[in-house]
Amino acid sequence: MAAGPFEAPAARARPPVAGAELIVDARHGVGESPVWQAAEQALYWVDIPGRTLNRWRAEDGSHTAWTAGEQIACLARHGDGWVAGMESGIFALRPEAGGQLAQTLLARIPHALAGMRLNDGRCDRQGRFWTGSMLMDMAQGAPVGALYRLDSAQPGQTLSPRLDGLVVPNGIAFSPDGRTMYVSDSHASVRRVWAFDYDTRTGTPSNRRLFIDMNSFPGRPDGAAVDAHGCYWICGNDAGLVHRFTPDGRLDRSLAVPVKKPTMCAFGGPGLRTLFVASIRPQGIDLSDQPLAGGVFALNPGVAGLAEPAFRG
Repeated sequence: MAAGPFEAPAARARPPVAGAELIVDARHGVGESPVWQAAEQALYWVDIPGRTLNRWRAEDGSHTAWTAGEQIACLARHGDGWVAGMESGIFALRPEAGGQLAQTLLARIPHALAGMRLNDGRCDRQGRFWTGSMLMDMAQGAPVGALYRLDSAQPGQTLSPRLDGLVVPNGIAFSPDGRTMYVSDSHASVRRVWAFDYDTRTGTPSNRRLFIDMNSFPGRPDGAAVDAHGCYWICGNDAGLVHRFTPDGRLDRSLAVPVKKPTMCAFGGPGLRTLFVASIRPQGIDLSDQPLAGGVFALNPGVAGLAEPAFRG
């Protein structure tokens, strides 16, 4: 197979020709929230249990990590740092020398139970930060998760739920015009994706409706991204697939990755024509059939994506 854009400098002008290319053999427990930064030509993502923010540079393939004081679940750019959903709330993060992250609490999250953390998250097209909470013991299947919205970076806030009754909120994404919001629940007992009408002026979702019943497709609906055509790409966790659904909820294509648990995808690279995919490395099981689990991969989706908005606060 021809080299992908990240195997040789001469090939970096185009996305992978076929299949999934491993770009970082990270072996992360739960790799999540990939975000492409065009100005740096770099991909950032987190390892939730490892409490790390990670960066991979396309120019030289270097991998750098910074450690936080608690688990990081999701990211959005904020100035020259980050806003992040973590365990106890939403924080501003800034990488420091020595591999540490400076943390400033922006908003506390009133979790319904002990043992919860934030999970999936991203900004809407106007730069408001959305994130969802979940009980870390997923075996309980407790619908105590909720969605929260952060509008400003003023420290000391306490946020109220905008949508509750979720088990594992995931798949947050927005249509190109920002007027449709997508949210999934990836728990095995739910496996559904909903669409909402989204008021871009107030940041308010309404008219909740079923978009995809993933019980009819391989995998649980995990993290997602939207391409320039308005199609919704979502990782099929447990199935080793990334699915593309059209705006009317029709399955258009499925791309395979060499691991069972892809978590979230993001567009990046030249022209935003590469799809990056993070993954989980399960603990305590035989991984001989998926030795690259926990790695980060690059795929050729055949379409261009959209740049992720930074947090406006």
